[in-house]
Amino acid sequence: MPRLSSFERAMDLLEAVLVDGGCNRASSLAGSLNVPVATMHRHLATLRDAGLLTPVGGGRHVAGPRMLAFAGRISVPEVLSGIGRQLLPDFARRLGCVVQLGTLDGDMVTYRVKVGGDLFTKVGMQLEAYCSAIGKVLLAHLPDGEQARYLEAGPFVQLTAHTITEPRALAREFVAVRRLGYACDREEISEGLACIAVPLRDAKGAVVAALSASRAIEPSHSGDLEAALPLLEEARGVLEQRAFGCST
Repeated sequence: MPRLSSFERAMDLLEAVLVDGGCNRASSLAGSLNVPVATMHRHLATLRDAGLLTPVGGGRHVAGPRMLAFAGRISVPEVLSGIGRQLLPDFARRLGCVVQLGTLDGDMVTYRVKVGGDLFTKVGMQLEAYCSAIGKVLLAHLPDGEQARYLEAGPFVQLTAHTITEPRALAREFVAVRRLGYACDREEISEGLACIAVPLRDAKGAVVAALSASRAIEPSHSGDLEAALPLLEEARGVLEQRAFGCST
């Protein structure tokens, strides 16, 4: 399908102005983008008329009211969920696991997408974060102060014989998660259930969600959870690329 080069150029200019945040004149931005000044001003006029930019004097611009309205309507979890519902069933089939996408809301994990089989979790359900692979990923990437406050807010309930409840042990677990790039739940939330999760990052590298693969196992045998990592990381890469334009 033919692409509209003028539209693409306008979007590039819009992005440059938004990133600049009103610091530089349009003529300076035109030079950095290798765009003729007259072309820059023509596109800026169109973007102003559409309410996407607001002039702040001296040839400088910031986001306009319509752009701010767009931003206020965008929910990252909803965007990820919409992509995940379409994308993840195939990965669940290839993994032979239940695949879930979750976010951290307060101290709880909210399950946004669930595909691939029967499990006690449901979309919209909230569970404690410390005992699940998704929760460990999200807690591990909290800022240090927030993570410390979380660990100080116990006690943490022992759900199974394998649940990690001691704050110092949880802190060590979070360090390992950051080092390894994934988290495991080895029968910590439910006997006979193992899970592995990886972080989902936005364009700035911030962890905004986590993606997991879960399966039933024989009692006290977690199996080789890491075998699911390559496909789980492939799914993560596609999600990040579609949602945030991150390169895989």
